[in-house]
Amino acid sequence: MTQYDVIVVGYGFAGGVAAIAAHDAGARVLIVEKGKVPGGISVCSAGGLRIAADADEALAYLIATNAGTTPEPVLAELAKGMAWLAEFARTLCEPVGAKLDVRPSPANYPLPGYRTFGFAYVEDFPGFDPARSYPDVRGSPAGARIFEVVRRNVERRGIEVRLGTPAERLVLADGAAAGIVAGGMPIPARRVILACGGFEADPALQLQHWVLKPVLSAAVAFNTGDGIRMGQAAGAKLWHMWHFHGSYGFRHPDPAYPFGVRVKRLPDWNPADGLREDIAMTWILVDRDGRRFMNEYDPYMQDTGHRALEHFDPIRQCFPRVPSLMLVDAKGRERYPLSAPTWNDAGVAATYRDSTPREFDARILTQADTLPEVAAKFDIDPAALERTVAAWNEACAAGRDDAFGRPPGSMVPITTPPFSAAAVWPIVSNTQGGLAHDPQQRVLDAFGSPVPNLYVAGELGSVFGHLYMSGGNIAESFVGGRIAGRMAAGA
Repeated sequence: MTQYDVIVVGYGFAGGVAAIAAHDAGARVLIVEKGKVPGGISVCSAGGLRIAADADEALAYLIATNAGTTPEPVLAELAKGMAWLAEFARTLCEPVGAKLDVRPSPANYPLPGYRTFGFAYVEDFPGFDPARSYPDVRGSPAGARIFEVVRRNVERRGIEVRLGTPAERLVLADGAAAGIVAGGMPIPARRVILACGGFEADPALQLQHWVLKPVLSAAVAFNTGDGIRMGQAAGAKLWHMWHFHGSYGFRHPDPAYPFGVRVKRLPDWNPADGLREDIAMTWILVDRDGRRFMNEYDPYMQDTGHRALEHFDPIRQCFPRVPSLMLVDAKGRERYPLSAPTWNDAGVAATYRDSTPREFDARILTQADTLPEVAAKFDIDPAALERTVAAWNEACAAGRDDAFGRPPGSMVPITTPPFSAAAVWPIVSNTQGGLAHDPQQRVLDAFGSPVPNLYVAGELGSVFGHLYMSGGNIAESFVGGRIAGRMAAGA
């Protein structure tokens, strides 16, 4: 039986980069991927590599946003990696004809070091058509472009890839990783890198680690915590399992549609630059008592938008904000579609590939001529809903949301019938909790010692334990994947 130097479990950004790095360091590498096609959740991403001009400033920001949940040496390695990441990405882009665009873009919050950051995108990739190459994916073309750069680099190196091959267990010998079991058969290896994503689609893990429930996966059905279970079988420590990157959105009425539908993404804004005044948000959210309860447009709503829904009422023994209700009037609905669906799923693509966001809205939103009719349809007290909307419209006229501090420029009155409404649920884009590791990406056991021959990269070992950073998971997939590959190869 063939023995590989390195087996990489998972073929998204982290797995692909880890395999490239291990191969380039002289290792014989095998990638096994659960899906029938490569890409995982990576190919659905926004595609921005988070880079930094100064590693020390980047570290200061990472320390501030992680609130002591991740050891500083691990954050320092990521910060250093962000400083060399753009150059590394260029070494992958140039051989396959892609061009990298680098631009400044401060991080999401005005904390120490936030201005050192930028983004790197693959903006120009002649001859590459995301829709043709990834027909079962709906996401950002930028995400597909940067993943295609990784895929072509794997291909041009002749790295062996087995698709449709879920890893079932680790092979352990005297406590050390010695390969994997896939298809009921052992595949031996000197070292194993787990890069198989998080637990977005695993309600059982979510039930044990998250206060909020239910939470709908935004894009994938295959990230079911496989790497977490394999790591635990080897004695791995877990960190910040509570933390996920997510927002709020809709449940599709088609029971065969398995994902949540995220609400339209409005541009992020940084509090250092003042409240965002140039973007109109057409909706408000109310709880099951008909009351507003949050700033619907916080600085990075695609990351923290779900957190206000976590309130538990101990008297009624329920989460009164799950689901919440989104309300918009006729003028607001005309302004833009509210649905922003994403997926990497052949079955969903077969049915919904040609459906527009407006068509999603037509299926999801309920229309009524009066606010009491809306309230009746969603079992909300009509008088409470009318009071909430009246107070909202007064705040819009005054240009100030004293209740929750929503940016004044985003405030749009709700006055023109017919009104549209939909139940709103928490949505997980991807998880941040997973296997603890050291700066060398070695998986740590419950006592902080490395599990021999076992490494982790990407979302499965994400360092982001308190506040996420836009583009951060892609950056750590590249940085951590490269480190894991080189270390596993013995470089």
